[in-house]
Amino acid sequence: MNDFYDAPFGVRHDHVFLGAGHEKNERKTWGVIVLCSAMMIAETVGGSMFGSLALVADGLHMSTHAGAMLIAALAYTYARKHVNDQRFVFGTGKLGDLAGFTSAIILAMIALLIGYEAVARFMSPVQIHFGEAIPIAVVGLMVNIVSAWLLSGGDHHGHSPGHAHGHEDHDEHDHAEEVQHIKTPAGVLSLSIFEEGIPPVFRIKQEEKGSLIAAQDVTVTTVRPDGVRQVFAFTQKPGFLESTTDIPEPHGFKVEVKLSDGEHTVTFEERNHGVDARDHNMRAAYIHVIADAAVSVLAIIGLLLAKTFGWLWMDPLAGIVGALVIANWSYGLVRDTGAILLDVNLDNKIVGKVRSVVETAGDKLMDLHVWRLGPGHFGAVISLVTTETQRSPAFYHTSLGQIKGLSHITVEVNTKQQVTA
Repeated sequence: MNDFYDAPFGVRHDHVFLGAGHEKNERKTWGVIVLCSAMMIAETVGGSMFGSLALVADGLHMSTHAGAMLIAALAYTYARKHVNDQRFVFGTGKLGDLAGFTSAIILAMIALLIGYEAVARFMSPVQIHFGEAIPIAVVGLMVNIVSAWLLSGGDHHGHSPGHAHGHEDHDEHDHAEEVQHIKTPAGVLSLSIFEEGIPPVFRIKQEEKGSLIAAQDVTVTTVRPDGVRQVFAFTQKPGFLESTTDIPEPHGFKVEVKLSDGEHTVTFEERNHGVDARDHNMRAAYIHVIADAAVSVLAIIGLLLAKTFGWLWMDPLAGIVGALVIANWSYGLVRDTGAILLDVNLDNKIVGKVRSVVETAGDKLMDLHVWRLGPGHFGAVISLVTTETQRSPAFYHTSLGQIKGLSHITVEVNTKQQVTA
């Protein structure tokens, strides 16, 4: 047997791999464009009426701000409108990453221009009109704060605009355990799947003060959707009990817990732990706003010091610091979006889950390719060898389909006889 499987037999499947908050983020981005456009018109018209070149210049700067947001907004709109366009073989989920990459290049160019202007002012200082420059910088900062607020609320920026740690440590501490509580006459017990730093195991803890049940008095049995059952025994650890065998992926199953007072049933659901669901398009828009805000803050500090102490060099120094900060954020965004556009596999957890499912079934993995299709969506092409001649690709699709984030699966099944022939 040598067969391929790309979807449930006889069932049409779509290629909609957009992020969970796609339409919401699209509306946010258009809202920021309206805000920036209104500010741009007000500054340009006001500057022309009152003869303020600085105000006109900031209005033009605000137009570049709106232009950067326009890239993000159009990417959202185009991806949504063409989500079912069959010309896109794996959907339009990566358009956001393409827009993010483009925005990152624009940010890098802005950093270079700011740096060039700062160096030129170091060499040839120019007269600064503090009465106009400082209020305009403050107004620009306020616009950026409002824009950041409009764009906030997602998972696009992580700990900081430039910080984008790998998927393998996304949830190392926040989601190391999935916990279910069991009420017994002796108190409440917590049954958890512990994954931090070791292969996944069950742990049982006493939630209230009192002596923990003995390891020999508890048995845990997992019942998977396909009916497969697995029994786990436990050993005593300091303050808790731990299963003596690892828990195979995926971690979506019913659990029967046998204690001295009877049997208790709880359910664990497979979750998106470690799955990269970041929206790099929104992240790019957010970084652009934060970068502009950072430059405004540095400009205000530099202008105030220059005005108070006569340190004219503080203004270009603030520009150089701002340019370096923006360049760093731009580099991080180029690195992350570029890797996705080149189908670099960055999600080792999904790879591990797929490998575990295949090996738990007693089969051998020959080839595996995993790549990101869009925020929170991954595709996998799998080639394996099995000794079970009656196993069809649908068998593996059912098992692998339980892995959250794995949205498109293609399986090639080979028998051991075919491989050795």
